[in-house]
Amino acid sequence: MALFEAKSSALVTLQDLRPSSPFFKQGKSLRIIGTLQEYSLETGLATVIDGSDILRVSIEQLKDLKFQVGSVYQFIGELLIQSDNKAILQARVGRNVDGIDLNLYHQSLLLLRQFQANHLNNSAT
Repeated sequence: MALFEAKSSALVTLQDLRPSSPFFKQGKSLRIIGTLQEYSLETGLATVIDGSDILRVSIEQLKDLKFQVGSVYQFIGELLIQSDNKAILQARVGRNVDGIDLNLYHQSLLLLRQFQANHLNNSAT
């Protein structure tokens, strides 16, 4: 019996997904949140936005998820970088997170990163 080992997914914002970012790597397991701008069940692709940042998400594996344009979704999956340096998140998990305060979410992510950086610095000394 083969066991599937799910990778730990890095918590990132769409702003973090620029080619210069350490998160912008082929196959990198990520967890993102964005507002659903559009989707197509025929093509299996969705577009999520966060401010001016946009990410395409492959939703082919999310057969049971109900999509609604304008709602906020969280997706977990692996980043696929195309030859034109554009990224698509190959989602393996998705859920509607309407009601989340995105500003508070972004603030908490910044605090988490500060804590992790301080913890790493303190562990090294």
